[in-house]
Amino acid sequence: MLSARQEEIIQATIKLISVKGIQGFTTKSLSAEIGISEPAIYRHFESKSEILATILDNFKEMSEMMSMMVVNNNDTAIEKIEFMFSKMIEIFTEQPAFVSVIFSEEIFKNEEILINKIIEVFNLHQANIEKIIEIGQNDKNIRTDIDKSSLALIFMGSFRLLVKRWELNNHNFSLKTEGQKLINSFKILL
Repeated sequence: MLSARQEEIIQATIKLISVKGIQGFTTKSLSAEIGISEPAIYRHFESKSEILATILDNFKEMSEMMSMMVVNNNDTAIEKIEFMFSKMIEIFTEQPAFVSVIFSEEIFKNEEILINKIIEVFNLHQANIEKIIEIGQNDKNIRTDIDKSSLALIFMGSFRLLVKRWELNNHNFSLKTEGQKLINSFKILL
């Protein structure tokens, strides 16, 4: 459990990343944002990487809770997939900094702990989507001529590209609107 000061540092980091991007996140800019010294930050976190790892852990926990809700409800597989992607769009719209952190694997390639955390999040999402697709295929309400792994990859790749395009375009289009179009296309594909 995070202390109040650690939570404040995490929230300030998310705010800073949402304004300046992941490259604009430095301990100097963070200390200025919070109004404490850089050494004070290091009393609560060992490094910048630990702060980012904590953000990724928080996102993974949210994803796990959402996955449990989705997998265990009585909706059809298509409704579950629609809910899952809609919820992710909602989270990214409310917290654009998550996009900067989660889809920054090229920046983190030398930070093994961060890459591993990103891989955990991706693997969790892929496993959940594959599980939902498999249930839908067994129930005969999702096509079976494309295997579950390929369908999950199509969905995740398309979704990632949409979100990344939204981020690179400085959020100048509605992620909710474009995301719903993509979800509708997924439903046709299924």
